[in-house]
Amino acid sequence: MSALSDYLENKLADHILGGSDYTRPATVYLALYTAGPTDAGGGTEVSGNGYARASVTNNNTNFPGASAGLKANGAAITFSAATGAWGSITHFAIFDSSSGGNMLIHGALTTSKVVETGDVPSFPIGSISLQFN
Repeated sequence: MSALSDYLENKLADHILGGSDYTRPATVYLALYTAGPTDAGGGTEVSGNGYARASVTNNNTNFPGASAGLKANGAAITFSAATGAWGSITHFAIFDSSSGGNMLIHGALTTSKVVETGDVPSFPIGSISLQFN
């Protein structure tokens, strides 16, 4: 399960009710964490050893239309091979930039994954999701 960041909640509230329109980013970037962020940010993002956020074109192929309030990835999202250990990955976040930027969505992995040298982390179709209630 995942949640919207405070940043995105504010942007969407303004977009819907009398504020500035929010323009979705053309590309989003999936980040991996060894300690989870909150709606306000923080956490411990992986760094070094060949790590870089995974770039995903933000379109209807990679993120098909929502159904019953659920939005999920429609294509696998794959990272580069680790050139050293990344540690135990416990959380993810989606950003609007390849470094820094604004966190949009974050969540915990169902099962943590230890990433060792040579591992290629990948998220299969439907494994990154956002549920609106």
